Amino acid sequence: MNDDQKLLRFLNAKVVEYNQPSFIADDPVCIPHLFTKKQDIEIAGFFAAIFAWGNRTTIINKSKELLALMGNTPFDFIMNHDIVDLKPFQYFKHRTFNATDLLYFIEFLTRHYSTNDSLETAFVRTKTDQPVERILKDFYLYFFSLHYAPSRTHKHIASPAKKSTCKRLCMFLRWMVRTDNKGVDFGIWKNISPSRLICPIDVHVARVARRLNLLHRTQLDWQAALELTSCLKKLDDKDPAKYDFALFGLGVVERF
Repeated sequence: MNDDQKLLRFLNAKVVEYNQPSFIADDPVCIPHLFTKKQDIEIAGFFAAIFAWGNRTTIINKSKELLALMGNTPFDFIMNHDIVDLKPFQYFKHRTFNATDLLYFIEFLTRHYSTNDSLETAFVRTKTDQPVERILKDFYLYFFSLHYAPSRTHKHIASPAKKSTCKRLCMFLRWMVRTDNKGVDFGIWKNISPSRLICPIDVHVARVARRLNLLHRTQLDWQAALELTSCLKKLDDKDPAKYDFALFGLGVVERF
């Protein structure tokens, strides 16, 4: 068995180890798993992904705090709230994400869902065969298309145009797009192929990827995400993002 075969066997085993229901409880993906309605899953997952930097327990708790403000019915709240219902949100804060940001996010979702059945169409605006880089750039422009978008809120939506890794949005896309029978990812979006997904990358994933010679770029940016995903495609060109389970598990859980 050569080194490439050993790496493939090793990473596939780690995917199996972490891509299972026992992974859900301690990860932000547990937040959309609180719901069964498609739009609730999308909204809860979107906020959980946006909040996903720092301690995972804090991310989960803050996501639950926000959902509680929405009466734990996020889609119904988005579609039916009035100005008075927004008053408790003025005290919400998660790291640098504050009430100004949150109120704009709510307004954007309200506007979008008023004419769309799914958040998927916020990402897939036209053609369904576009690369994720184009999808994320277009989403950024669409998200901030309301003329009163606060300038401070722009930092909370990443874009490849800003050289960002877009880790949180890539993770959200993984949740919504990937489909298997393991019970972690939802696979409720059908207009983006899993083969087009970009593997979410942060300092932990990058450290493991470099140790396994899957990443050589020193800068942690969008090009690093592309380089890593390109290497992962050589292992599975139909589902490269599944290796996020392996790299994350090795980096965060096992401190590999």
